[in-house]
Amino acid sequence: MRFEGKTALVTGAARGIGRGIAMRFAEEGACVGVLDLDETACQTLVDEMLSTGGEAIALAADISQPAQVNSALEQLNARFGAVNVLVNNAAVMPAGAIHETSLDDFDRCVAVNLRGTVLVSRGVIPGMLALGEGSIIHIASVTGLLGLPGIAAYSMTKGALIALTRAMSTDYAARGIRTNSIAPGTIDSPMLHDFLAAQSDPDSLRQEFDGMHPIGRVGTIAEVANVCLFLASDEASFVTGANYTVDGGLSVKGEQPQD
Repeated sequence: MRFEGKTALVTGAARGIGRGIAMRFAEEGACVGVLDLDETACQTLVDEMLSTGGEAIALAADISQPAQVNSALEQLNARFGAVNVLVNNAAVMPAGAIHETSLDDFDRCVAVNLRGTVLVSRGVIPGMLALGEGSIIHIASVTGLLGLPGIAAYSMTKGALIALTRAMSTDYAARGIRTNSIAPGTIDSPMLHDFLAAQSDPDSLRQEFDGMHPIGRVGTIAEVANVCLFLASDEASFVTGANYTVDGGLSVKGEQPQD
């Protein structure tokens, strides 16, 4: 119960990695704001949390829209008070090299992955400053560190989140707010399943993904969520401005000379 009496807000929380993170916070005693564009999925997750004795609220919003973000945060603050922990997880991933990515897809990727992260962060930081403490975690990706083909816009935004982590840590560390990021490798999640389903040979590609990681497999949602809870907890009280790669060694492999 590391987070009893704390309020955690997770964006993109209705499915995948965000859902796993939100569930872990609820299991450890936090009051959880479940924020996602999918209102039905939000409420389904909240109902599950409430049925097991947790405290949670469904917050349906498009995080790229300031008015919707402000409305969601007002609901959360009225219910549970100021946010202690923010996990910026919501993201979209258009496929394609830059010349193959439509401007609409590019703009939406930037709007959700970057603008949305900034809007939600701006909304919770004043409350954290008033509390004198807070933890903000950006869910980035190893694609923000490595040059991987076919996801240029997504990779750009994830690299920007790692840079934003460093900048925010210098701005707020002395004022009690720690900012860190997590860069997952390939994770067995709905996003991966959707991507594979659109390919001509999903089984073969899944085997390739497993083989890319020196540990011999893709990661699990729980493995990302556990690192997130560590960074949000007092156990990480001296950690800020860090990017944790949760990637089974993929980023290390990427730095090695290639034959």
